[in-house]
Amino acid sequence: MEAYDLIVVGAGPAGLAAGLYAGRSRLNTLVMESMMPGGQAAVTDALENYPGVGLISGPELTQRMLEQMNEFGAELATGEVTGIDARDGEFFVVAGGEERRSRALIAAMGTRYRRLGVPGENEFAGRGVSYCATCDGPFYKEQEVAVVGGGDSALQEALFLTRFASKVYLIHRRDEFRAVPVLGERVRAHDSIECLCSHVLKSIKGESGVDSLELLNKKTDETRELAVPGVFIFIGLEPRTDLLRGVVELDEAGFVPTDQDMKTNVRGLLAAGDCRVKALRQVSTAVGDGATAAFTAYRYVEEGEW
Repeated sequence: MEAYDLIVVGAGPAGLAAGLYAGRSRLNTLVMESMMPGGQAAVTDALENYPGVGLISGPELTQRMLEQMNEFGAELATGEVTGIDARDGEFFVVAGGEERRSRALIAAMGTRYRRLGVPGENEFAGRGVSYCATCDGPFYKEQEVAVVGGGDSALQEALFLTRFASKVYLIHRRDEFRAVPVLGERVRAHDSIECLCSHVLKSIKGESGVDSLELLNKKTDETRELAVPGVFIFIGLEPRTDLLRGVVELDEAGFVPTDQDMKTNVRGLLAAGDCRVKALRQVSTAVGDGATAAFTAYRYVEEGEW
């Protein structure tokens, strides 16, 4: 069984930053990722609020993070993590049937997009229902599509989709968007976006793929059919913390409570990034979490401080 000073589960911005700082501290560090390094940031078309960088694509920024982490010696392992356990003051992580152990562990699993749970959503996932405009937007060149949601992600993705779609319907259950005002202003001013506020998506219909959406107008209680071949759903996030249940304390929504040093209620186990309880989930805050968690892990491994 391979042994490490520190295992980081998740290679999004928080995990990559943790790996970088741990590597610089000369901790024997393994960063584990089941998907593509970079997390959701790696499939984000454009980031404009990362301090000191300006407008940059998500893939480019996260690739830079990965390369910088590698320079300082942290090891990256890809493969689905299927088990996490804490025993006798150590942590054990299983991936690909192989178990690895470490003295400290940073949970940086991030989040996944929440599903609506309406009829047709699961049936047409990958066949007209999408949760990633960067991935699937090019399939809808010169076609009309719909976006569901009213937060930052929904509005950003709606704007991105105008590069391909002839028209984007933005469906939101409230009168006003929850996104930052600048995004709302851009969306409302865009000729290719039609805002359908106070509307709810009731079902997704089709045969081999999506053909139409059933919408309910909350103000008039009337329903209508919206003929589109694709719908992009962005209604919030839920943490990827299933493997931590029974290992560490989670809140009702599944997020990990921590203190300001990223410590959990389990000695040696830290959490960083979007999977922990926090007010703001951005690349910049995830990086700060990762750096703090790595520093705390260093003090724990080298000096026994907790």
